[in-house]
Amino acid sequence: MEQMTIGVIGGSGLYEIEGLTDIEEVRLETPFGVPSDAFITGVLEDIKMVFLPRHGRGHRLLPSEVPYRANIYGMKKLGVQRIISVSAVGSMKEEIVPGHIVIPDQFFDRTQGKRASTFFGQGVTGHVQFADPVCAELSGVLFDAGQRAGATVHRGGTYLCIEGPNFSTRAESMIYRSWGVDIIGMTNLPEARLAREAEICYGTVALATDYDCWHDSHEDVSVEAVLAIIKQNVSMARNIIKHAAPALSTAPQCGCGDSLRYAIMTDHSLIPKQTRKDLGPILGKYLD
Repeated sequence: MEQMTIGVIGGSGLYEIEGLTDIEEVRLETPFGVPSDAFITGVLEDIKMVFLPRHGRGHRLLPSEVPYRANIYGMKKLGVQRIISVSAVGSMKEEIVPGHIVIPDQFFDRTQGKRASTFFGQGVTGHVQFADPVCAELSGVLFDAGQRAGATVHRGGTYLCIEGPNFSTRAESMIYRSWGVDIIGMTNLPEARLAREAEICYGTVALATDYDCWHDSHEDVSVEAVLAIIKQNVSMARNIIKHAAPALSTAPQCGCGDSLRYAIMTDHSLIPKQTRKDLGPILGKYLD
């Protein structure tokens, strides 16, 4: 069985993976610009890994400034078949206590249209299925890994993605709660959409850091409070990755790897030469 290459996109506080050997920095240029930072490639207990800090080292990029297309394109070009997204989030449910881990299975988009969310365009049209926006198999492995790592982990739930960088108003927070969402963050869309178009399995390890501003008996979310919880959660996230990687590297490929099989609508003969070249790593197997 072919061994998978595992990608990790690190969010707030997670800027490296401990235990990597044979480390190399890979800087890529893509048709969609320069990624957030250099990709760190290496081996974790005989498993090929590719790591990228979503906001760049030193946390330089706002959620709206993250070059999502370049990041996912770079992961694809480096042979990544499964992505673990690690993200700090606010809890919108009493039972999701700051310090807990959530493995969401749904997303709700409240970004404001500032983020390019597809590789399609420039002469090629495609529509991928996105009803179930994360890989169920990958999410199951992450949940099991969280339990083995000793985390309090919640399986399933809806991640509400807002534009940021401001936290919610109190009115917004209360309305979001009335919608039944579980956690709130600023980065996992369009990341998940692009991973699906790139036929890469995608799952999220969401680190609950606060109760947003809806909880009467807790202080409103602040950067200071978030950073304090992140320090605890990042160590747990690293443990989850360490437990998950062996299972992910050898598990059979799921349906995510064929997401584009029936998605391309454009007559192949009409797709511009430059678009074919630019999207070669993503569409090539269907256009050749």
